[in-house]
Amino acid sequence: MKYLVAMDSFKGNLTSQEAGAIVREGILSVAQDAEVQVVPIADGGEGTVDAIVAGLGGEIVEVPVTDAIGRPIRARFGVAGKVAVIEMAAASGLPLIEPELRDAKAATTFGTGELVRAALDRGCREFIVGLGGSATTDGGSGMARALGVRFLDAAGEELPPGGGGLGKLTAIDLAGLDPRLKDCSFRIACDVDNPLCGAHGSAAIFGPQKGASPEDVAILDRNLAHYAAILADTIGADYANVPGAGAAGGLSMGFMAFCGGQLEQGIDLVLDAIGFDRLAEAADIVISGEGATDYQTAYGKAPVGVCKRGAKYGKPGFIISGTLGRDYDAVYDCGVTAALSTIVCPITTEESMARSHEMLRGAAVRLTRTIEAVRRMEK
Repeated sequence: MKYLVAMDSFKGNLTSQEAGAIVREGILSVAQDAEVQVVPIADGGEGTVDAIVAGLGGEIVEVPVTDAIGRPIRARFGVAGKVAVIEMAAASGLPLIEPELRDAKAATTFGTGELVRAALDRGCREFIVGLGGSATTDGGSGMARALGVRFLDAAGEELPPGGGGLGKLTAIDLAGLDPRLKDCSFRIACDVDNPLCGAHGSAAIFGPQKGASPEDVAILDRNLAHYAAILADTIGADYANVPGAGAAGGLSMGFMAFCGGQLEQGIDLVLDAIGFDRLAEAADIVISGEGATDYQTAYGKAPVGVCKRGAKYGKPGFIISGTLGRDYDAVYDCGVTAALSTIVCPITTEESMARSHEMLRGAAVRLTRTIEAVRRMEK
């Protein structure tokens, strides 16, 4: 029996690779003759670089960049041949900024642009970019600055970084845009459909979690609309209302406008990049999982993406998660055969996390015993 194990991370507890190794351990404790292949995955957020680099056999590179408030840091990205894998959060992420220092109007994606430039310098021409965890609401203007674009006010002076100054934007100078970008492709992992502006836009929906007050949200939304109008006039294309343009504070729009980026569902992008279909076709059983599965998992999260790929080839797909929450059974309409929880008795979250290895291994053992019993019956 061939098992393909592709676990998402258990956020704050187990990485994708660690969770997969524990499930493999549980399977082999029951079925010693089984073939178990573990593939780390992610949905375009945290862990995307590690998952794709592991799948493609690449390397991790670390370079100096600036964080979202302009401090020097070191950030990592993945390289596999001419493919670069970047998580914007590595340079411009919210967790990098102490709560008391978060400034939604000044935060910039400049560091993400520095990562792109560093990858270009290494000869990369194909880019996979994850947008999760942004601290910024600058419409990708900071990223574009790092690649040579100038954002000018009425006096011809450069605007300050961040979305707070975009209201004074008069002209966008593309003369210095890195010419190497013309030879590049950008695949952008984007799992939200928010437009750039408005009640469902990047400032209104995501600004408060980045430290924006109601007044800040109004300023940022107005400034982004102004910026988008000038950008549309400059490049001859309007991306502001494209579903997903508001992701990562509008960084997705920046990638579309300045780099020709294409937005894709995060998990599908990752699975395509590592050649998951080939692995699923060769397997008998597909297993995925995450820290908590509920109705939201059915909307394109990693475990459902994995099981859908297995279902394409008629392979049963199972989810093992720390908890099964509200309306988790919605996943059964998405190619999932069954979903299991690691929890078998009343327990606190803290204890569950402390015993995560034991409990995840136990769930893998229970699932494997069931699968092997059915297999024997069929024989």
